[in-house]
Amino acid sequence: MVYCPECETDLDIDEDEVDEGAVVSCPECGTDFEVVTVNPVELKIVGEDEVEEDEDEDDADEEDEDEDS
Repeated sequence: MVYCPECETDLDIDEDEVDEGAVVSCPECGTDFEVVTVNPVELKIVGEDEVEEDEDEDDADEEDEDEDS
């Protein structure tokens, strides 16, 4: 049984019916997830990596500004 990481709703995803990289949506909260692994099924919020990369770039920019001062 796979639960939505956001709202904990049972997503009713069968390991045999999904592939790695597939995108599934939670019917309750509407959040989209990418299937990272299928055995066991592991989900990651779509776009989560992009947000983390943006935050890392912002941190680096702030450090550069501090050094210039």
